[in-house]
Amino acid sequence: MNAIRLIALAVAALTLSACAKDIPYATLKTKYATPASRFVTLQDGVTVHYRDQGKADGTPIVLVHGFAANLDTWEPWVARLGKDHRVVTLDLAAHGLTTVPAGYEVSTPGQVAIVDGVAQTLKLDHFALAGNSMGGGVAWNYTLAHPEKVDALILVDSAGAPVDPAAMKDRKGQPLIFKIMRTAPGRAILKRLNPRPLTGKGLKQAYIDESLVTPALVDRYVDLALAPGRRELLLNGQAAPRKPATAETFKAIKAPTLVMHGDADTVIPLAAGQALAAAIPGAKLIVYPGVGHVPMEQIPDKSAADVEAFLATLPAK
Repeated sequence: MNAIRLIALAVAALTLSACAKDIPYATLKTKYATPASRFVTLQDGVTVHYRDQGKADGTPIVLVHGFAANLDTWEPWVARLGKDHRVVTLDLAAHGLTTVPAGYEVSTPGQVAIVDGVAQTLKLDHFALAGNSMGGGVAWNYTLAHPEKVDALILVDSAGAPVDPAAMKDRKGQPLIFKIMRTAPGRAILKRLNPRPLTGKGLKQAYIDESLVTPALVDRYVDLALAPGRRELLLNGQAAPRKPATAETFKAIKAPTLVMHGDADTVIPLAAGQALAAAIPGAKLIVYPGVGHVPMEQIPDKSAADVEAFLATLPAK
């Protein structure tokens, strides 16, 4: 990022800081909790927002959202898969309506623990597990940590692929906010910046189909980003060091795996999905022409049908 743009963002942060006040959780719950919303406090003090929907006695599937999103991103799949499956969605730490204790540090192992905490709460010993973007990284890490519980793994435009990190940077069309987050000065600015100016444009680049980026969608992303302490937690988590995954990492995944990826994804390129499918033994790859980062929202009928077809091929438990 050049110095002029960084200075401009700094000025914007100062100008808009008065409009970037935290929104109390009570207010956010009133607006974004639904009759299906449930909350459970885990041993580490994290209080997780989750929903347990669909066919109560159906085969369970757990869905994990991506960075800065929340469980609402899966509602199109809940409506479709819920006819035959028990569908569990949840908000990860520093996302949605999930709250964390003082001093909490966001990490992949911590997010994996949240998924397992919800699974234990619901007494889910076996389930299919799907994740989008960052949630895909959580999903495959969960599968490595708890292979006995995951009957099937579904990775939707997933993070963490064994690709050259340099290939993931400064790609044409990548949302500006992700470029800003890669620098310490950029993260410092984002902690004070009203997220609204960058959110709408970033969502349009991620969704591709701009008609999906409604005012209500933008409001949800902005409101939840303004939860107390949320920007600090999100951005500190992005700064945490990560050990890059290699192709060898994924050889240990034994669960039947479906990799789904939009070929127009500007956040995580198709090459990442192809690398995951090549690295995970026996994985199936589905590529969606003209689709962006969130196939479950952009093409819910097609993507949910592909999940159904994949799950139908698995042995009954």
